[in-house]
Amino acid sequence: MGVDDCDVAVVGAGLVGLASALQLLRREPSLDVVVVEAETQVATHQSGHNSGVVHAGVYYQPGSLKARLCREGRQELIAFAQDHAIPFRQDGKLIVASRPSEHGRLDDLHDRARANGLRDVRLLSGPELREIEPHVAGERALHVPESGVIDFGQVALACRRELEGLGAELRVGWPVTSAQRAGGGWSLESDGRLLRARTVLCCGGLFADRLLRMTDTDPARPRRHAIVPFRGNYYKMLDRASHLVNAMIYPVPDPRLPFLGVHFTRGIDGTVHVGPNALVALGRNGTGARGASWTDIRDTITFPGSARLARTYARVGAAELWRDIVKPAAVREMRRYLPELRAGDLRRGGSGVRAQCVASDGALVDDFLVEEGPQVVNVLNAPSPAATASLAIGRLVAERVLQSLRDVRAPEEAGPAG
Repeated sequence: MGVDDCDVAVVGAGLVGLASALQLLRREPSLDVVVVEAETQVATHQSGHNSGVVHAGVYYQPGSLKARLCREGRQELIAFAQDHAIPFRQDGKLIVASRPSEHGRLDDLHDRARANGLRDVRLLSGPELREIEPHVAGERALHVPESGVIDFGQVALACRRELEGLGAELRVGWPVTSAQRAGGGWSLESDGRLLRARTVLCCGGLFADRLLRMTDTDPARPRRHAIVPFRGNYYKMLDRASHLVNAMIYPVPDPRLPFLGVHFTRGIDGTVHVGPNALVALGRNGTGARGASWTDIRDTITFPGSARLARTYARVGAAELWRDIVKPAAVREMRRYLPELRAGDLRRGGSGVRAQCVASDGALVDDFLVEEGPQVVNVLNAPSPAATASLAIGRLVAERVLQSLRDVRAPEEAGPAG
């Protein structure tokens, strides 16, 4: 059984894992970094199945990691796209209030956007919003010109190319099946293959909680967090109706819910996507019946927070399921914003599974969450806007990894006492 050694093993080659490895090597080019990925290519899960929206930072609690890293990450992402000739459009978006009950929340979003440093956001009247999106029905809207669209799959591939140019090694088809403390670091195993690392950085996305448990030095510790997978399905607007959307149209989000609601996005390729919805998934690795996993189902239902989550959001979940099964119900909701839209203008699009971290009391973890242990850093919660913020998240966790390496070096350099 061969054993390899490295300074840092990064587990997970989604956007956050790739960006974190890249930021590590930008800071310390001499590091020996190995990125391991369970799938046979990068960005297979959330990073390759999102809406492609570059978020501006409207929704997030001022002072939170999401607010700060989304703002910083968006600027870095745009510069990265320019450096790597990745197409990017900054078309802006409208957050539309279609009911009087939403006006107060829209005002709150405007205040939050300004607190998060977005100086160009504007509240618009009905006639003003229709100058931007002529086919939208709404009484008021918040215009966010900083929002844009990009192909995050291309971003991931560019990260990979730059990483390999800096000397990093990428091992695909390398799922981590166990992790053991070894000397001052860790020994990772993948079906009999071993990799020793002085420090491990876990960016597991949908499998982040399992990597956290795997690298926990106290296996008897109760589970405080778990990943609950949510499936999101999209519709695709046919060409004959795509003129109804110029850029991005979003609803005013319900602050009690973790997701932004069904929205309309003209992607970087010009196709208009509608969605996603949010349904608890039966598996983390795929969508539909083929993606079901008894292991994943068991993990969800045996975690105490899941039952509490289900009780809290039972009515919302039932409504999401109904609209997923019954197309006219979904179209009825869409027509609140685009009255000219017809069911025949839509066909089923793609799907994706996204990770939502849930606490043991059933609370949804709202902010990015990074946990640290002896020579290990775990990115436990990185939902939207993690794709937008990936390079900024990478800088944050890279510094923590470098500190972990410094902590290992300090006793070695001090030498024996006496």
